[in-house]
Amino acid sequence: MGLFTFIKEAGEKLFGGKDAHAASPTAPTPAELNAQAGKAIGNYIAAQNLGVSDVQVTFDGAEGKVTVAGVAPTQAVKEKVTLCCGNVASVTSVDNQMSVTNPEPEAQYHDVVRGDTLSAIAKKFYGDANKYPVIFEANKPMLSHPDKIYPGQKLRIPALAR
Repeated sequence: MGLFTFIKEAGEKLFGGKDAHAASPTAPTPAELNAQAGKAIGNYIAAQNLGVSDVQVTFDGAEGKVTVAGVAPTQAVKEKVTLCCGNVASVTSVDNQMSVTNPEPEAQYHDVVRGDTLSAIAKKFYGDANKYPVIFEANKPMLSHPDKIYPGQKLRIPALAR
């Protein structure tokens, strides 16, 4: 699957900010911050109820890199885990080392830019704007509504079923 790149400033704000140092009376070390970030991303993956198991997440704050391992039931779920990890603020790349129980072809990806809509993206990839629900469903539960996409977000674009 390879290494995927993401925009550092875009995405869910799962760690950092004013609450980052509240738990410790002394300033946390970079290793402690990385461990906290990895745990936050792991919790975010778990909250999506994707059916993955044995998930291990590490974060390297200096590089902005997430490495994730574990077992995914399908290629689609493995790709959703990549998006869970990458569409997080401060993450610039994801190395997804998960194994897949039922392999299938990989999806394409699209980086959302200002003015994009799911309909426009569907028109670009499928030739039919009315196929936007395919993209929406492929990115659930990370997407809660077809109109709630943002610049910098990376989306899965699966092949159309024949």
